Amino acid sequence: MSLTEKIPGRAWGVLVLLSLIWGSSFIIIKKVLPLYSPGEVGALRILSASLFLLPWSLLRLKGFSSRDWVYLGVVGLFGSFLPAFLFALAQTRIDSSIAGVLNAVTPFSVLLIGAIFFSQRIVTRQGLGLLVGFVGTSVLLLAGSQGQLSQINYFAFFVIGAAVCYGFNVNIIKYKLGEIDSVTITSLSLLIAGPVALVYLVWFSNLNRETITADGALFALGLVVVLGILGTAIALILFNYLVKISTPIFASSVTYLIPIVAVLWGLWDGETLLVGHYIAMALILFGLYITHRRGVRK
Repeated sequence: MSLTEKIPGRAWGVLVLLSLIWGSSFIIIKKVLPLYSPGEVGALRILSASLFLLPWSLLRLKGFSSRDWVYLGVVGLFGSFLPAFLFALAQTRIDSSIAGVLNAVTPFSVLLIGAIFFSQRIVTRQGLGLLVGFVGTSVLLLAGSQGQLSQINYFAFFVIGAAVCYGFNVNIIKYKLGEIDSVTITSLSLLIAGPVALVYLVWFSNLNRETITADGALFALGLVVVLGILGTAIALILFNYLVKISTPIFASSVTYLIPIVAVLWGLWDGETLLVGHYIAMALILFGLYITHRRGVRK
């Protein structure tokens, strides 16, 4: 699919659904962090997703080259395992809505990594749309922090690190695993990441019976399991499918809609929605329109 080819209608539907799922993940992380450490949240999320997809992964073990397994391992690490830890760690010091906004640097990561490592050409219109979308997320960030940048600290770089992971992940799925269906990519990559998460929980965390049976801990554990199944396993299947039926940049543009959902959840959680939020949301949607409308190749 060329950069100027029309995006199919079903891709837009998947994009909106993913934005709702992933945009809601930040508020869930926020609610469970008081009861579990960032590492435990990340590992429990990945382990839940891996176990949920285990029946599918066991049926798809044959027929792959060693090269395919290497790329599947990279997808499991950079597309699931590391981002799950980085987002949870970041939200110990930054608001959930701000984490959602910062995640919008992902399309830039996809674009630059695609150009540097995968010989993808940057189109002028595409770059302009991404720039407008990034301006929108910056406005949303300022409005979300009452216009005071001092609220952003170095923990924000964990979100940026996750965005870089996604940049490699999306391009690898599109250009190195293009012949493998999305369910197989997701289930097998999580089959690789799942045992790593289990090792962390058993040997490197403080998760024990007392932790799980603490007041509110079981409910929080349920939320993490839901986050793993819906926000990781099912969402990754949808995302990998979206990468295949559209373009890496279009798929990664879900991160432009995620901040809108994240901020709305913040409003529900008692945060104030400012005029700047509405301006930013308009800019984000306009950036999406510029980036993905059909036009003349430049």
